Amino acid sequence: MTDMTQNTQALSMPSHIAIIMDGNGRWASQRKLPTIMGHREGASALKRITKHAGSLGVQFLTVYAFSTENWRRPESWIKEMMGLLRYYLKNEVREITKNNVRLKIIGNKSEFDQDIQDLINDIEEQTCNNKGMTLVIALNYGGRTDIVKACQDISKKVASGEMSSDSISEDVFSQHLYTKDIPDPDLLIRSSGEYRISNYLLWQLAYSEFVFSNKLWPEFNEDDLEDAIKQYQTRNRRFGAVIAN
Repeated sequence: MTDMTQNTQALSMPSHIAIIMDGNGRWASQRKLPTIMGHREGASALKRITKHAGSLGVQFLTVYAFSTENWRRPESWIKEMMGLLRYYLKNEVREITKNNVRLKIIGNKSEFDQDIQDLINDIEEQTCNNKGMTLVIALNYGGRTDIVKACQDISKKVASGEMSSDSISEDVFSQHLYTKDIPDPDLLIRSSGEYRISNYLLWQLAYSEFVFSNKLWPEFNEDDLEDAIKQYQTRNRRFGAVIAN
């Protein structure tokens, strides 16, 4: 693992990294293990990557943990995932606090069992004053649902006279997304060799740089994170404009 902290001032460090943590099931299948073991290893990988990203100066790390489409999977898989979610929400708050990480959950929390909603509220409250990196976990999240919800919320405000249709701008729209008050990602990383964004942060990724890794998520390590950041640092981000030579 290289020492990227020495280069932080000279090269542009992404302020916000989004990750699609793909490949947990395939990792388990390759080892003839139950699928849940892959997700447990994936959770361990997330802990390592979160700690290292914070040490490099990344301010926001947003990870795709459970999508709106995941409810379509077998009931046994969902039950295992909910059990894993309960375990980490109950047991990780001490380490998160020790590392000065603020935790934020985005997505439709109301569809989870009440005890999971309570655990989410508790861990967000307990870490809200931490001043280090913000770890954003997307749970029951879908990019299309996020956009539709924003449209519904804005429509209600226009109908009630709280705002006019002429006042709707990109900034106003962004403030009605789950990610309000969170900057758009500079860099998206997807593991496992897949080349799609799977309904993730569709609005927010408009000008993000993408890096795809062939590593399955449980195998993704600190060096892989640094390699992705190095690729990002070679990109010329124009945001739709032409940069003069």
